[in-house]
Amino acid sequence: MTTPDLHPTPQFTRPRWASLDGAWEFAFDDADLGRGAGWHDGRALPLSIEVPFPYQSERSGIGTQDIHEIVWYARGFEVPEDWRDDDLLLHFGAVDYSTEVWINGRLAGRNRGGHVPFSFDVAPFLQPGSNRITLRVEDRQDPCQPRGKQSASGKPVRIYYWCTTGIWQGVWLEPVPALRIDTLRIVTAEPDGRLSVQVQLHAPSAGWTVELDVLDESGNRVAFAQAETPMATVTLEARIDAARPWSDRDPYLYGLRVRLVRDGAVLDEVASYCGLRRFEARDGRFWLNGEQTFLLMALDQGYWPDTNLAAPSPAALREDVEWLRRLGFNAARKHQKIEDPRWLYWCDRLGVLVWEEMPNARSWSLDAEEALLAEWERAVERDLNHPCIVGWVPLVESFGFGALHRHPGQHAFIEKLVQRTRRIDPTRPVIDNDGWEHTDLTDVCSIHDYTQPGEKLAARYAEANATGVPPLQGWYKDKPLFLPGGRYRGQPVVLSEVGGFLSVPEEAGAPRDRLFDYYGSVGSAEELLAKYRDLMEHLGTLTFLAGFCYTQFTDVEHEKNGLLTFDRQPKIDPAAVAALHRALLDRFGGCACDDS
Repeated sequence: MTTPDLHPTPQFTRPRWASLDGAWEFAFDDADLGRGAGWHDGRALPLSIEVPFPYQSERSGIGTQDIHEIVWYARGFEVPEDWRDDDLLLHFGAVDYSTEVWINGRLAGRNRGGHVPFSFDVAPFLQPGSNRITLRVEDRQDPCQPRGKQSASGKPVRIYYWCTTGIWQGVWLEPVPALRIDTLRIVTAEPDGRLSVQVQLHAPSAGWTVELDVLDESGNRVAFAQAETPMATVTLEARIDAARPWSDRDPYLYGLRVRLVRDGAVLDEVASYCGLRRFEARDGRFWLNGEQTFLLMALDQGYWPDTNLAAPSPAALREDVEWLRRLGFNAARKHQKIEDPRWLYWCDRLGVLVWEEMPNARSWSLDAEEALLAEWERAVERDLNHPCIVGWVPLVESFGFGALHRHPGQHAFIEKLVQRTRRIDPTRPVIDNDGWEHTDLTDVCSIHDYTQPGEKLAARYAEANATGVPPLQGWYKDKPLFLPGGRYRGQPVVLSEVGGFLSVPEEAGAPRDRLFDYYGSVGSAEELLAKYRDLMEHLGTLTFLAGFCYTQFTDVEHEKNGLLTFDRQPKIDPAAVAALHRALLDRFGGCACDDS
């Protein structure tokens, strides 16, 4: 199997594509004059920016944290001669938040949503020789906009950070045939070798043949399927003999090769991959391929010191996953971010289980509900083929739904989020509102609790340990665990935020963020290791748990409670941390992934 290290979408690749990352022209438009003045007409923009880094980051070449809610991008490009008979897709990995795209002065399309990909066929707008792309991006400091951990005030405070405006994932061109494969959906990928792949064609109803090759890691074909269809959607069924399941212990991936054929001619071919696995939440536990699996997660926010939400390089995405394994985690909760697909690829490849989580708004409105739902559905559609994902999290800590406990409409909307998620993907658990205030629909009972020290945390759950039933009142401001009408029904219980030991400022008398009101603190590496060991040992006594998530993987800006610093240096011995995790996973069930 070929490793698609550099392709922006490793689960859907064609050999021909061209990155447009690099230097673009750039402008701020604080007075919102650009559209009316015709900035898309081909004129030069005054500044330069390095794409895909947001202007707030140092790597962008601009590096100002001032608030600019409207920005413009432009650059030229040329189309290779052998691409000119094809359609030409212009892809954007993610642009925050609302985007308009012009090609040679003509509007090619619009997008709303700052964390999911979009693309346009720009072939109808091309001209001989040089061509020009222009973008207008609007990113308001709007608390009703899905924004994740970006501060709605523009200033970092508590758990909120500097903003990321505009392009923050890759941009690329891809020539494609007019009659082509649009999407692949892995409907079934069972450990016993049963594989079902739904293929959506960009084609009219006609007589089509679609072929599927399944390849082992050496590139040998181990299964084949073929179907004739008069429609633009077809499902292919294959059976892999002596199948090798995917797990965190053995993350084995099969290559997929799908061809669209008409009258014996191959019109299009795409490459993908899959992992054969079944993940279930039942009997108060998690099960992977029929084996009990404990989720030992790190809270991973996916920020970097000089690039904000944008990864500094594709290699950095891989390195973060390798760090998770080296520290002995078998899972990660990607917090308030839809991460670059290449990060998910490395989780697939290296065996890290993932909870994927939607970036939430901070205030409620009917428009905010619709924006959240629309973007979340696109995120689930984008990522549902990844074997590493074992949980969907559309909402956290009632973010943006402050009246959830007394607002029937908000309550109904959270249930709608769960139902729509299940409709798109019925195979994975949905955590309706991670942390507290669950509806009756949640598949997992997740709890946030920063009680310190470990002895006090364990005492808080002594009754739950005896009965298996979690406490009804949460740790934070007595938030109820369930909303009215909901109750605990035997779901797996996960302490999905614990720990959070903040480093005390080195300067004597330096001001402390309000985070210190909620988290514990440490003054040295020795103290951090001692408190971490204490927490792990006491968590190990809570036998009713199906998993937990430590806050957090790395420091982020002023929130210095990571096991790694913001620039990915370990604060304590990784081998010591991994040993603590091995002991826990040996007790509860799971893979202690220590690669050191």
